[in-house]
Amino acid sequence: MAKTTKDLLEFWEDQMKLSHMSSNYFFRKSPSHYHMMLLVMHAFKYKENLTVEELKTKLFKTSRPKSALMINEACEKGFFFLEKTSGDQRKKHIKPSEAFIEEFNQYLATLKNLSF
Repeated sequence: MAKTTKDLLEFWEDQMKLSHMSSNYFFRKSPSHYHMMLLVMHAFKYKENLTVEELKTKLFKTSRPKSALMINEACEKGFFFLEKTSGDQRKKHIKPSEAFIEEFNQYLATLKNLSF
């Protein structure tokens, strides 16, 4: 087996071993879950305020009720949290938790170490 294929395979197997805990399983449930994670982390990286309503709109091929359920579940699991805006208390910004930011950075570091 080629070294790069083995590296990618080992990465996938390591991720699956962690699937029962933390964010590994949650954000890989569906393309919509993964897309949600990327949208939130993009906004965080570029210091943009992403509201819950904006996130629901940006999630493609996901109904607004399904988007709301996904967001609520991510918040319940502690991956994201909602922050009320100072101007309009009805608007809530969605932010990643510190623990999730660490997991995400670790995930990216592992991906960067893979070669093809």
